[in-house]
This record gives sequence, C-alpha cells and structure tokens, in this order.
Amino acid sequence: MKYFPVFLDANNISAMVIGGGEVASRKIELLLKATTNITVMSTGVCASVERLINLHQLTWLKHNYQAGHFANINLVIAATDDMLVNKAVYQEATPLNILTNVVDQPELCTYITPAIIDRSPMIIALSSSASSPILIRMLREQIEKTLPHAYGKLADFSYKFREHVKARVKGLRNRRSFWEKTLRGPIGQAILDGKQQQAEQQLIASIKQKIAPPCGEIIFIHTKDGNPDNLTLSAHRAMQFADTVFYDDDVNIELIEYVRRDADKFPQEITSSILINYQHAIELANQGQKVIYLLAGNKVLPKNEALANSTIITHAFFCGDNTNS
Repeated sequence: MKYFPVFLDANNISAMVIGGGEVASRKIELLLKATTNITVMSTGVCASVERLINLHQLTWLKHNYQAGHFANINLVIAATDDMLVNKAVYQEATPLNILTNVVDQPELCTYITPAIIDRSPMIIALSSSASSPILIRMLREQIEKTLPHAYGKLADFSYKFREHVKARVKGLRNRRSFWEKTLRGPIGQAILDGKQQQAEQQLIASIKQKIAPPCGEIIFIHTKDGNPDNLTLSAHRAMQFADTVFYDDDVNIELIEYVRRDADKFPQEITSSILINYQHAIELANQGQKVIYLLAGNKVLPKNEALANSTIITHAFFCGDNTNS
C-alpha cells in the first residue's frame, strides 16, 4: 500500500486551513463533520468561508500565510493557488510531524483525503492512492446506490446493545454468529424500516433464549485460476466469517485479503495437489471453528475417510461458476 488507511479521533484534531477561497470552504466543511477546532489563515475569505467562521466560531488569522503559527496544530491543509506558498507550508509542517495536505499537489502531502460515504457512525473511506479520482467517484456512486441511508442506525443499535449481548452470549464466535443473524434478519430489517422499538423488543427476547454453540464446518474453496473476481458470493461470505484459513503457495496470495482480517492463517508448505491437511482442519472444526481451505484449480477432491466419518459439516465452492455442494 502506498498510503496506510487510518481514522483519526476527532477529539484530538487541531486543524489549520490556509486559504480563504471556495476550495478552502469545501475543506472546512469536511473538517466540520468531525471538529470545530479549526483555524483559518487568510487575509480575505469568500462569503462561504466567512459564514462558516461566524457560524461555528472558528479562529481566523486575518493575514496570508506566515511561518510560526503551527504550535498546537496537528493537521494542516494548504488550499491556496500559490505554489510557492503551498510548498512553504509543506516545508514548515513536515519537520514538525504535522499531517499535511496541499490541495491538488500529492507530492506535497503527507496524507490524502479519501472519498467518504457517511452513514454516521459508520464511515466508508475510498482511495485510489491519488491515481484515479474518477474511478473512485464511480465506485462511490455504486456503493451509495446499494447502501441504505439507515445503515448508521444499525451501527447505533449494535453499540447500544453490545454489552448486553456480551453478557448473555458467551464466546467471540457465538457473538459474531448472533450479530450476523440479528443484523441480517428481521431485527435488522426493522431498524432499516424505522421500527426501532419493535427491533429492541425482539432483540431483548432473543438474548433471553439459550444460544447454541456454533457448529464447526470446513469449507473448501476451489479458486480456479486465482482471480479474485471469480469468487462466488457464497465464497466471499464464507471468507468474511472465517475463523481459520489454510492455503499453499499455489493459491493466489491476493485472495487472503478477502479473508476476515483476524482469522488465524495456516500457510502450508506442501501443496494441496500432493497433500491436504485434513487432520488439522478437522481438529479446528471440532472446536466449533469455521475453517476455510483455499485450493488452487477447480478439481473435485477425492473422498477422505476421516472427514467422511466425522460429523463436521462440509461445503465446496467452485470459483467461476454458481455451483456449490
């Protein structure tokens, strides 16, 4: 990755915007979604910037850029049309380890602002690492169309009942399964439909019931040529909720990016075309884990006696088509 993605705690932001035009106005509006701890440095400002300064009681240094004003500042945006000023801002801020963004000059940035989809408190940030803003705009439009506006209410709902569920539903995997079922099911739909009270009543009733421990399973995903675009929706979903993943050197390593980030990973020194580590996979599944075994190619596996004699649920997904078993 050229840029490391990170979300800053808004309570710790102390920002300065240098410039007073429409570009500065847009940057200030974005910052105001998180903080009012903003200083504007510019002799003159446009009407929209002046309105924001007055409305939110922002600090206004009524002079053009001057060095020596970055004490207690940890984020700087240079939004002027003067390249010499922008460069001077960068040269002053970077030795101070201040996050610096010079508009439309990525070579003078220590961070870049992603495209943002705001379903507060849920935030989606998209970036092409400054290589293709148009592509990101297209992707943002696609996501905006498919992501309900009320998704943020699902996040608020989950936060409200997180400790209650944690107290009643023991075990990380149990809770993950519980929340998946809850948010994907009628309770989640009730939240999206604006039926908050109904959803809360249903959730309270559900956590009073005894929660069965999750059943272990092994899912073999035949990755064909390793192209991530050939993953089926079922394979995607399984990988996102995996506890463990097995793979070898014949499997495209890029596929690991599609696996749940905190899943345990077991790279195999012997390729699956020679030996499949059934024993270890079975042991983990017997502990209630969802085990993903990535396989290069799309060849059907021969029957394994140990697996066949176990009570473990197994599935096989074949990339590039819609069949599964």
